Amino acid sequence: MDSKEQIAAITEMIGPLLEGTDAFLVEVKIKPTHNIKVFIDADAGFAIKDSVRVNRKLYKQIEESAMYPEGEFSLEVSSPGIGEPLKLHRQYVKNIGRQVEVTFLDEAMEPIEGQLKEVHEDRFLIEEKGGRRNKPVFKDVEIFFNQIKHTTVCVVF
Repeated sequence: MDSKEQIAAITEMIGPLLEGTDAFLVEVKIKPTHNIKVFIDADAGFAIKDSVRVNRKLYKQIEESAMYPEGEFSLEVSSPGIGEPLKLHRQYVKNIGRQVEVTFLDEAMEPIEGQLKEVHEDRFLIEEKGGRRNKPVFKDVEIFFNQIKHTTVCVVF
């Protein structure tokens, strides 16, 4: 079984573990060392206790599937870390109201930062702050998903 097939099988196993919750799968990664990383997010935040619950059940399922006959694999279940790019439309919706930085596919375009205001099927809107400190100027910028390389949530203190 190659890693794409393993990812598909693990993705199938995760679905039922998240039913009845507001949690959703963001990504499954498998390193050549059989280190499986599962990133799960939730509309109201993914608690550590939920991560532990999913990890225990998923670990048992992977073991029972004999995907790794020697049992040599490790499993990490967590929410995407701070600074991880948003990958799913649902993550954009979850982060409305937060500061984000958008990097474009076109490297000639400078990254922009602003407050995520709206999310639509094919685009989103951020409010970019410009001007001077004592005279800020705000403008709405519409960005299509097919224009971006990635979007990250900014940590604001």
